[in-house]
Amino acid sequence: MSQYASRLGALRGRVQGPLAGSGRLRLPGAPRSPRRIAMLSVHTSPLHQPGTGDAGGMNVYIVELARRLAALNIEVEIFTRSTTGALPPAVELAPGVLVRHVDAGPYEGLAKEELPAQLCAFTHGIMQAWAGQRPGHYDLVHSHYWLSGHVGWLAAERWGVPLVHAMHTMAKVKNAALAAGDAPEPAARVIGETQIVDAADRLVANTAEEANELVRHYDADPRKVAVVHPGVNLERFRPADGRAAARARLGLPQDALIPLFAGRIQPLKAPDILLRAVADLLEEQPRLRERLVVPVVGGPSGSGLAKPEGLQKLAARLGICDVVHFRPPVGQDQLADWYRAASVLVMPSYNESFGLVAVEAQACGTPVIAAAVGGLPVAVREGASGFLVSGHDPADYARALRRFADDPSLTDRMGAEAARHAASFGWDSAAAATADLYTAALHERRRLRSLHG
Repeated sequence: MSQYASRLGALRGRVQGPLAGSGRLRLPGAPRSPRRIAMLSVHTSPLHQPGTGDAGGMNVYIVELARRLAALNIEVEIFTRSTTGALPPAVELAPGVLVRHVDAGPYEGLAKEELPAQLCAFTHGIMQAWAGQRPGHYDLVHSHYWLSGHVGWLAAERWGVPLVHAMHTMAKVKNAALAAGDAPEPAARVIGETQIVDAADRLVANTAEEANELVRHYDADPRKVAVVHPGVNLERFRPADGRAAARARLGLPQDALIPLFAGRIQPLKAPDILLRAVADLLEEQPRLRERLVVPVVGGPSGSGLAKPEGLQKLAARLGICDVVHFRPPVGQDQLADWYRAASVLVMPSYNESFGLVAVEAQACGTPVIAAAVGGLPVAVREGASGFLVSGHDPADYARALRRFADDPSLTDRMGAEAARHAASFGWDSAAAATADLYTAALHERRRLRSLHG
């Protein structure tokens, strides 16, 4: 058996073990959970509006996880880079959750690609905050994304505590599935991610597929990898008073076919695939134009910033400006209304580590058409809560859309199953599994210390 196959076999056992999904970990001797953790999010603040700039699913992940950890009596201090002088150095996000702003580089005009040069300044700011506390203030570091991982690596070593890291996205995986015209992730990121994988005490993967990718692409030790599915705020994202009421609030026609795109506008998310699919659909069924509304809710991000009006120009070239409606990013409550109002959410991404938007839409009772990539086959139940499409041929997405156009009742039938499917992705179980992961990391750290005197 090859070394990779052997490690992958061990990982499969790990994924099916006590940390898979939402199960509770059982450890001998009942080691204590952490009292307080330092959570790191260098490049995007949990206070930022998702859908703007680099803010997206990871922001939602950090906010919801921190809130639920605090409810489990684990205090969370989130360190993030200051992007405005208008906010104080520390902001209480929720009881037990504090956001600390670190000065590292100019407030505005600094692209994510320029942030590696500011990691030293960011680390200095964290160390200053730590120096004002009593010894042992933080029991553990949980870093998100590779930039935070490098800071977390140094902080965890300095403080003598475990490092738990969540990749969210990986350079090697993104580079293997680039959208046309998109720039590959740099070699520096690949090297950085490899170092973090080696240094971390535990690695959090959103799905079994992501866990496999950590082993396959980065030679991660399967014993350090645990699968914890992200959750969804089921109190906010729910069917509520239904599709008709949501459409009335948003000023949308009641009898319309409404395929929705929601998210950051960049090649990776492939909103252009939806527009091309809509053009194909209208070419086959011209009369559908009378009842077709295609909302695109979100703002340019990442490489999409290079051509901020590129999607509008594409709609004009395709001759569908009359049915495509561009909307800026909205708050979570209004986003839930967009989900409820839609006939179907379309998510043709080239890569998604999980696909939180897909679960949010389903929780609101809306089915999903998604690319069969990354974690989306976990987020969407094929043929029941939505349809998974192999590849990125607009014609394939047009065929999936045609099913909703030909049978309007399909939205409600699949939407009911979508809501049931999404109900299994609660944040409480995700937080409980993460807390168990922390406990395991602390237990292992103490065990090793005792072995080495």
